[in-house]
Amino acid sequence: MASRLRHPLTALFLGVLLSVPWMYFWATGTVGSLATVPRVAVSGLSVLAASFLLAWGAETAEKDVPRAFAIAVLAVLAVAPEYAVDALYAWQAANDPAAANLAVANMTGANRILIGLGWSGIALFSLYQSRRGTDNSVVRQEGVLSNYVKLDRDIALEILFLFAATVYAFFVPIGDGIGIVDCLVLVGLYVAYIAVIVRGDVEEVEEQVGVPAYLQARPTNVRIPAVLVLFAYSGFLIFTAVEPFAHGLEQIGLDYGIPEFFMVQWFAPLASESPELVVTAYLVNKARSTAAFNALISSKLNQWTLLIGTLVIVYSISLGQYGHLPFDEKQAAEIWLTAAQSFFALAILINFKISGREAVTLLGLFLSQVVIEFALIETYPAGLAEQYSIVMLHAYSVLYVLLTIGLLYRRKEDLRRVTALTADTVRDAWGGSSGQSAD
Repeated sequence: MASRLRHPLTALFLGVLLSVPWMYFWATGTVGSLATVPRVAVSGLSVLAASFLLAWGAETAEKDVPRAFAIAVLAVLAVAPEYAVDALYAWQAANDPAAANLAVANMTGANRILIGLGWSGIALFSLYQSRRGTDNSVVRQEGVLSNYVKLDRDIALEILFLFAATVYAFFVPIGDGIGIVDCLVLVGLYVAYIAVIVRGDVEEVEEQVGVPAYLQARPTNVRIPAVLVLFAYSGFLIFTAVEPFAHGLEQIGLDYGIPEFFMVQWFAPLASESPELVVTAYLVNKARSTAAFNALISSKLNQWTLLIGTLVIVYSISLGQYGHLPFDEKQAAEIWLTAAQSFFALAILINFKISGREAVTLLGLFLSQVVIEFALIETYPAGLAEQYSIVMLHAYSVLYVLLTIGLLYRRKEDLRRVTALTADTVRDAWGGSSGQSAD
């Protein structure tokens, strides 16, 4: 009996079982009949189930496709709800101009959460889990919070593409809104990135345990369909369950008097990012901190390119003609702050490691900005709170940029190395000579 409970298929069955209540209410069309708290509970369990199924599918897929491509698929599926929520606001903006600001607020909130909570949280969790001594990617040093997570140099490609997208993002608020040029540049960057990684080699598979190990041992005609089913089913669960989960949490917040705009920018994106955070925490728990960071960086790249770039397409289709997705001065400041935070986070990772101190700094800056903004909303009338908030957002943007310039000056050689490694990866992917190693 005990051996059956430990069998990988038992874990797979339990993962699917968590999603059964949601599937019942969704299939019968009775989700709307649930009160807010039960709806959050049922959809939340389904999101949890989808996260595990998605992680198992991605780990199994590493046997047949380049790891970076498997992680990119995982990242796209994990943040699919964020695309759906933002697309909804962009669609509504054609008839309700206020919805355009909500689309930008939701997008910037999601991107800042991914770094402020995701990158810092996973780094700190990795350092905490390393006490078991099983994660070779964690390096221990003397000093408070001086231990660091050592990252795979293969992420140089993602870092450089994300760096390019971040530099471009600083110019987005200068125009009349998010337009076709922004779409072409940002989506083009992501397409170019996919074109490189899809041509990469299939690496030697890391030794797996549990469900991925069981599935990787199956014949190809069983393994590949199993991966596709896991991706499809987890993607379906995420796409259908996360929005009710996010809106349920949003409603609970509104019931407690939290302003709607604040909920849209922070609580809804936090819920829609939950599959990604669960997946990466699962990978860290398996002593795969490097894979966890690869997934987070890939998610940030597709959100910072595809998510922003496609908003104007959705808006134009809803409008019935081409048009820039407009936003106000507050949202322009939000975009600048999001770009500045990304700039700083990339400067941290450019030497392929993140220490406890750096993770705490990322987390502290993020949380302090959110707390100050909430305090402003609660303390002052709406108009005055927005004016103070814009000043605060600009101040944080300047702080991030100054910190970044200081880091990049100290890490000039690391920036050169990332550029050289990326050039080698591109040449290798397209059949050219790899040239001299960057090391």
